[in-house]
Amino acid sequence: MITLEGRSLVFRFPQVHEHAHTEIEFQRTLRIPDDGKHYPLPPGLGSFPLHHLDDFARRVPRDWRERGGVMMPLYQAEAMWISFRRACWSEGYPCAIKIASGKINAVSGKPWKAELDGTDRDYVVVPEQPWLDGFCVAKDVVRQFVAMPLGSGYSVEEQVTGKAEHGGLQIIVYPMKKERYEAILREREEHERMHVLYAAVSCYPSEHAAMPRAAMGLAAGGRMSQQIYDDPYGLDAWDQSVSSRCFVTLVDAVQWREITGEAPPTKPPTAADYTRAGLPWFDYYASDLATLAGAPELTRLKSVTEMAEEKGEDPFGPEQPLDPNLVVK
Repeated sequence: MITLEGRSLVFRFPQVHEHAHTEIEFQRTLRIPDDGKHYPLPPGLGSFPLHHLDDFARRVPRDWRERGGVMMPLYQAEAMWISFRRACWSEGYPCAIKIASGKINAVSGKPWKAELDGTDRDYVVVPEQPWLDGFCVAKDVVRQFVAMPLGSGYSVEEQVTGKAEHGGLQIIVYPMKKERYEAILREREEHERMHVLYAAVSCYPSEHAAMPRAAMGLAAGGRMSQQIYDDPYGLDAWDQSVSSRCFVTLVDAVQWREITGEAPPTKPPTAADYTRAGLPWFDYYASDLATLAGAPELTRLKSVTEMAEEKGEDPFGPEQPLDPNLVVK
């Protein structure tokens, strides 16, 4: 069962276990500079609004309607991160989640496929993984998710495939096998609160015509220190006979009002303005969990700044030097 509850995608697997569910939100955040430094985690500035595509079938292109799912607005060069909602073991449920942008896996850098791949390790595990801020380019390093217009050449999809075909985000969630969950639960009933995720939403195609709309893809931004944790349970822990998948279309925020009738979110502050105000950045590190190395396909990516220099463009405008001086561990 797939539901959109407020600004959260909620994935439930009642056929597996009554506790089998997880949630995901997409958080607005500061765009960190792409200057070669490794920055701590920026804050969440509130979640992006989400809408079912079929609620606005008359106003979106046919290919959007046919793939279904949900949509959310982003400005050009706006950053985001994915939040896997926190829950305790007695209420939550471990899940394996694959995240892709333009059907390029954000963890392995490989083309999209639905099945879990233990060789490439192309998925994250919740509740161990609390969030994902970008593409895994090195051990404990990601390049921030930054929205850019699809077709401009900046997106990871276009760099890897040479095509601007899909854009958006692709998500598929697999629950843990019931027997494995119950065995772990018996051993860990005292466990502290942890994060979980589940995503699914239904959508029906419509035959109505619509005006052309500007789709967005995700490009590689600045470098951030973030661990992508290895699977502590093993591939056989996941019930691959059951899954839920969702396509999240990224809409140019300028066109959000035309489609939905709602004003888009205001643009976030710059990282420099935020830091000057004395507000905190964050450092999260779990020393007891193994982490993944960067995917070779993603290590070779060019960032938005690098591509802009080659193109003679300036999508960000002038960026001020940044030195986060209040980092909360």
